[in-house]
Amino acid sequence: MADTWITDLTHYFDENGEMIKAPPQARKLGEYLARALDEAKYRATRFHQMLCDHGGLETAQLLLHSSHVSEGYTALWERKRLDLTVEALILEPAWHELFTEEERAKAAKRLKDYGYTLTGNSRAEDGNH
Repeated sequence: MADTWITDLTHYFDENGEMIKAPPQARKLGEYLARALDEAKYRATRFHQMLCDHGGLETAQLLLHSSHVSEGYTALWERKRLDLTVEALILEPAWHELFTEEERAKAAKRLKDYGYTLTGNSRAEDGNH
């Protein structure tokens, strides 16, 4: 199990300092943080900070629209765990309504460029796990 450096991502503070319950997407990204540490032995510190600063959806969009892949993406690629990237998460059917077709295509292209194949349900997979 992941250690306690991952804070509670079920709530966040709005611009007025009021605590608000985070949407399910933020909790799902928190699960990816825990899995990256537990399964891939990767401590996604910058990603964690982005989640705390920007929330789940904005973090995903910032990473996706960057002109280059993040250090975290590279670290997960080196570990053959691109299934734990934001790009893979974006392609899950449950997330389709939050991203445009263009954004999903960009996520798919980035994964393909790094050797992933996409299955029929748009999930990215590699042949190494």
